[in-house]
Amino acid sequence: MGGNYEKGVYKQLMEVMEKLNAMESEHCRDRKEVKELTSEVTGLRKENAHLREEVSHLKQKTTSLEEENTGLKAEHHLLHEDNERMKRILDNDSSNSSIPPSKDQPGKAPNTFNSRKPTKKKPGAQPGHKGSGLSKTQVEQNIREGAYQHRIEQLGTPGRVYITRYRLDLEVTPVATEIRIYADQNGKFQVPNELKADVSYGGTVKAVAAFVYSEGVVANDRICTFINSLSGDKLHLSTGSVYGFCRKFAQSCSTARPAIIQELLNADVICTDATPVKTDGKQTHIRNFSTESCVLYCSSEKKDLETLGNFKILKEFTGALIHDHETALYHFGTRHGECNVHLERYLLKNTEETGNPWSHKLSCFLEGMNQARKKRILQGNECFTPSELERYGLRYEELLAEGLEENKHTKGRIAKKEEKALLKRLKKYRKNHLLFLYDFRIPYSNNRSEKDLRICKNRQKMAGGFRTAAGRQMYCDIMSLIETIKRRGLNIFQGIIALMNGVPAIR
Repeated sequence: MGGNYEKGVYKQLMEVMEKLNAMESEHCRDRKEVKELTSEVTGLRKENAHLREEVSHLKQKTTSLEEENTGLKAEHHLLHEDNERMKRILDNDSSNSSIPPSKDQPGKAPNTFNSRKPTKKKPGAQPGHKGSGLSKTQVEQNIREGAYQHRIEQLGTPGRVYITRYRLDLEVTPVATEIRIYADQNGKFQVPNELKADVSYGGTVKAVAAFVYSEGVVANDRICTFINSLSGDKLHLSTGSVYGFCRKFAQSCSTARPAIIQELLNADVICTDATPVKTDGKQTHIRNFSTESCVLYCSSEKKDLETLGNFKILKEFTGALIHDHETALYHFGTRHGECNVHLERYLLKNTEETGNPWSHKLSCFLEGMNQARKKRILQGNECFTPSELERYGLRYEELLAEGLEENKHTKGRIAKKEEKALLKRLKKYRKNHLLFLYDFRIPYSNNRSEKDLRICKNRQKMAGGFRTAAGRQMYCDIMSLIETIKRRGLNIFQGIIALMNGVPAIR
């Protein structure tokens, strides 16, 4: 029995040893696994730290990109608005802004579009207009009065019944007048200043030069070529002589300025505007003051209030000034009329850019009022009735109210801003835009000034400007007299000759 016990204990011991060995093996495996897991955890911790660092870097990069994106959005918005502004500038032309036709952008085929309003008038002479041609009766009367040299040219066999036709022409023949200056009692020769040179030029040559310079807008060298060719190259005129003629003529013209100024001061309405001209490469201006009977051109360096205050006519004028919304001019005169043709261009531009109908309606409304005004003038009226004026005023306000409401939905910041500024101007200067309704002497537009300044623009294109301020003033003096003579229906050439002979061309 003892032997079995020992065997049993031994067996149990062996089982325990086997279990211990198994547990030790399992423990080794667990330790190895724990070691591996510990190493893996360490690696994961390092990877996690790296990932955290990478995430932090990405967050910083994202923040930087967000800031950059915000800046790019702002830049994109700014560039979009600038692109809109540039597009609006490129879309501007003489039909929807104050830009002259000479500045219109090329690109479209000629005559594909004409912004002028269509009329029912046929081309050529208009019914009721005074003709400018000469009749046979007038020609025969001029022959009897000695105004024409009469010559006869025969076609066919003389002695038979004939009919007459007249051909009017000119003949230019150089004339050399010998002036004999006799000595006085003291044996001295009293030579007039204009005859100091052995050979000088007479009033007709000087008048032709002055006429072509002013009315023809021709350069001095071309005037010289023209007159020499006209004389058969017998006069040998020089460009210096032409300039001297024009300078002396301008001095004579300056004596007529006080009379023109006085007539302008007596007027009820004066139209004025200014156009830029180059003087010695710098931008200067020529300003006109115009009525139906006279015009005065003034040269100036600027268009500001200080410069305007130096004009005698503005300081003393007490009537109505018509201009193109020059706010500085509101410091002078007693009433002010705005040019509605310029306003129509701004309204057209607004219609094209915003698509809002109020501006087109207002443009049509203004044109309709002007047509009604013309009919009333033909009927001998001086203004509309109070009830008509009230009705026109109410409709004007209604259209502005429509514009303000439509402006709330206008797309494009610049278009919206400019439309609102236009509406504010229309409201603030309502009385000035509608002044032509209250007094029919007030013109609907400032086209009178536009026409009077066109000659200055032609001069700018021809010569490129003036070399000196004195030359610019000389041009203003000459054109003031020439345009006033034309406006009064007088003969320009005879007026120039009279002035060169010391006789006032206008009184």
